Amino acid sequence: MTAAAPAPGMAQAALAIGPGRPWPMGATLDGDGVNFAVFSAHATRIELCLFSPDGRREVARLPLPERDGDIWHGHVPGLMPGALYGLRAHGPHAPEAGHRFNPHKLLIDPYARWLEGRLRWSDALMGYRVGSSRADLSLDTRDSAFAVPKAVVVDPAFQWGDDRPPRRPLTDTLICEAHVRGLTMQHPGVDPALRGTMAGLASEPVIEHLLRLGVTAVELLPVQAYVDDRFLVQRGLRNYWGYQTIGFFAPEPRYLGPGGLREFQAAVRRLHAAGIEVILDVVYNHTGEGDELGPTLSFRGLDNASYYRLAGGGRHYVNDTGTGNTLNLTHPMVLRMVMDSLRYWVETFHVDGFRFDLASVLGREAAGFDAQGGFFDAVRQDPVLARVKLIAEPWDIGPGGYQLGGYPHPFLEWNDRFRDGVRRFWKGDPGLTPDLARRLLGSAERFDHGRRAATSSVNFVTAHDGFTLEDLVSYTVKRNLANGEDNRDGHHENHSDNLGTEGPTGEPAVLARRALRKRNLLATLFLSQGTPMILAGDELGNSQDGNNNAYAQDNPVGWVTWAGADAGLTDFVARLAALRRAHPVLRQRRFLHGRARAQDGLPDVIWRRHDGHRPEPGDWHDPGFRCLGVELRLAAEAGGCDRQAIFAVLNAGGPVALALPDTAPAWTLVLDTTRPEAPPEPARSGHMAPAQSVLVFAADFPTGEP
Repeated sequence: MTAAAPAPGMAQAALAIGPGRPWPMGATLDGDGVNFAVFSAHATRIELCLFSPDGRREVARLPLPERDGDIWHGHVPGLMPGALYGLRAHGPHAPEAGHRFNPHKLLIDPYARWLEGRLRWSDALMGYRVGSSRADLSLDTRDSAFAVPKAVVVDPAFQWGDDRPPRRPLTDTLICEAHVRGLTMQHPGVDPALRGTMAGLASEPVIEHLLRLGVTAVELLPVQAYVDDRFLVQRGLRNYWGYQTIGFFAPEPRYLGPGGLREFQAAVRRLHAAGIEVILDVVYNHTGEGDELGPTLSFRGLDNASYYRLAGGGRHYVNDTGTGNTLNLTHPMVLRMVMDSLRYWVETFHVDGFRFDLASVLGREAAGFDAQGGFFDAVRQDPVLARVKLIAEPWDIGPGGYQLGGYPHPFLEWNDRFRDGVRRFWKGDPGLTPDLARRLLGSAERFDHGRRAATSSVNFVTAHDGFTLEDLVSYTVKRNLANGEDNRDGHHENHSDNLGTEGPTGEPAVLARRALRKRNLLATLFLSQGTPMILAGDELGNSQDGNNNAYAQDNPVGWVTWAGADAGLTDFVARLAALRRAHPVLRQRRFLHGRARAQDGLPDVIWRRHDGHRPEPGDWHDPGFRCLGVELRLAAEAGGCDRQAIFAVLNAGGPVALALPDTAPAWTLVLDTTRPEAPPEPARSGHMAPAQSVLVFAADFPTGEP
């Protein structure tokens, strides 16, 4: 056991450090003190730096005494929960070869379970001298400790009691994508002290609202610790969405109160008690350190050449993410970190799944994207992750980055083809009916392979990235000036339509058209095979004032507006969810291919024109074919005997008379988007499908009749 070396300007510290062990990674309480284990393949020395309780003074600097392979470790006896610490790494400063060691920079432990203090932007965070003619090849010797959040030793134990993760089948799942702050900051029923926090998210008013909508899972924008980009801070803005992770194990402190980790755990427990799952949007494709001109906060200083994918001989970074750097998941220790992080969130916080940001990065091997690559193999074999939902954002900006449908079971995928196709169909773009038919059946042309289920397609019309539903029907042009980028950021093609007037209006006719368009878009979402996802606030008529990239709007622009909520639209979403729950034919696991069913000889899906006839090839190629009927039954492969049938009509054209299918003795009209509050009523052939409408009929079989 060795005594601590004196920190600069400090007296000899009394703390001592022993060899410890190389597992688990990070700081671990063991009843005797704290064990520290840190990975670095290229460092020559790793120092543990302990700080005063306020984080302002470095009180001890302890070299980790042992190295087991590439894991440096040591044990500090007597150290207690709440201790603040950081790391310093010695090694070659050779940026041209990919090595950027600089012991003057305090580093965040990649396995830190909690971070204390905010990042304070300063040139001292840079490993190079800002303004030097040698740019990032130079070396800055200022101490950055004053500006860096400190890692905290924590005990993550929690009394879960009888907590039972809901483990909803995908066929019963309705996802609501939400932002912890955005959903709660303006909710009038949430205690002001809890707004913007996980406790506010799990408060009774919010849970009641989610249950009313039929939501079974909340998908939260990033809640792992992240940084506010320097250019945003200089503009007086913040990183609202959170896609600049700096700590893959630490919850973002701004979403929690004095209870820390336990507030997160308690929130999950309350949501579970209500039957609601918690899915986390996670960012394992890059970190908040940016490119070679970014700060040295953690990974870059510990082992740049291992953590990141490098180019240009090692000086520059592969930028498949558009954020300046790309994590190197082909390195076994980086992959281990990601896997440890995923398991930690499942085991310590009981989360129910993950949505992987820019997931194509995670599957990119030396020869390109590989659905059988190391990341996918590691996830699919993991017994802890086998019980949670896994959702991929199936694209990035790297080579071959668009991989919709290319992921292996059990991954679900965000389906942008659904988003764009459904928007364009209702916008009135010609020739979109064949595409609509594919989306209604779960995009089988993309997902029906490798024994994947029809639930593999996560269908959505809106998400955090883009227009809200209200703005989708109110603006033809994005309005992102508040972001400070001269409206250059965000999607340029939104397939939106203002329905007659740009932006807010009080004109009744325009408002009526907008309300109907929203109902048609939502009805299409809930009638489609796959896993539906709604955006929090859409059911209220929430607007972002035309901003389709509110990543920096941690203010009323980005927050959900509860005042003046559209109660009728909220009721309509709840009705759609109830309709989907009541009819299993709308939420099947097997794909529908029009095969005959053994029990009645009828195909499991039948396409129909408004006159009752099945479309001819010429109809599918007719740009004016805008009224599509689809008759659905349980899949032929499902077997068994059922009497369920649904006939849905999606009419983006003018009013037409319908010939109802003769495959059932009677039909009941259960939904008409032009009359959202109308109760079910008997239907007959000749029933009019109004212009711009969705109608849903349910088969009515007498008792005992197949």
